[in-house]
Amino acid sequence: MTLDLSDRVAVVTGASRGIGYFIAKELAAAGAHVIAVARTVGGLEELDDQIKAAGGQATLVPLDLADMAGIDRLGGAIHERWGKLDILVANAGVLGVISPIGHVEAKTFEKVMTINVTSTWRLIRSVDPLLRLSDAGRAIILSSNAAHSARAFWAPYAASKAAVETMMRSWAHETQSLPLRVNAADPGATRTAMRAQAVPGEDPETLPHPSEIARRIVPLASPDLKETGLIFQAKHNRFVAYRQPE
Repeated sequence: MTLDLSDRVAVVTGASRGIGYFIAKELAAAGAHVIAVARTVGGLEELDDQIKAAGGQATLVPLDLADMAGIDRLGGAIHERWGKLDILVANAGVLGVISPIGHVEAKTFEKVMTINVTSTWRLIRSVDPLLRLSDAGRAIILSSNAAHSARAFWAPYAASKAAVETMMRSWAHETQSLPLRVNAADPGATRTAMRAQAVPGEDPETLPHPSEIARRIVPLASPDLKETGLIFQAKHNRFVAYRQPE
């Protein structure tokens, strides 16, 4: 069945490249008005051209997610223009550094936590009231298997993703009696710049393209979705729901 997101408003962070870029395109193709948030203006403008060429609509928001007051203003601006929000895709994140934990510089650790954790919480706080005004609010938090594997040398990134998954689950419990559905998506290894930074010797052609991953994630924005509080992981060319032990 074709996903119909007509008349729905969606925020996508980290929309200027990678998985976020293609999620934004997929949402727009399904009829949503996409509010594309990213630091890189050139990438946002390219996305806007692609969306408009396909007949979609987008609003560009150049914003560094370290700007917490800017995230607060974003929620206010959405309320003023649309009066609600239907879809949140919290995709933006940084890797930091692959390093023994004792060698990680304080500024690097703090940046990972600021962008991956604190800004995600601030974004949730900013748009939660707007998602509650939707008849079928949907929140998708991008995570990673690193949150569970505790892989050596990945400590800051892994810790940040474990934190956002826990926030997701708490938020889902808080809103389970509402039409709002809150889930996480673990895309797995994907052909992105972040993956190349993390595993520089890997052949990118062996990994799925971010457009493929985006097509699997976007159905989590469907108004027909029933699940909440789950982590959807990429396995065997499909997304499988996984619930952490209570």
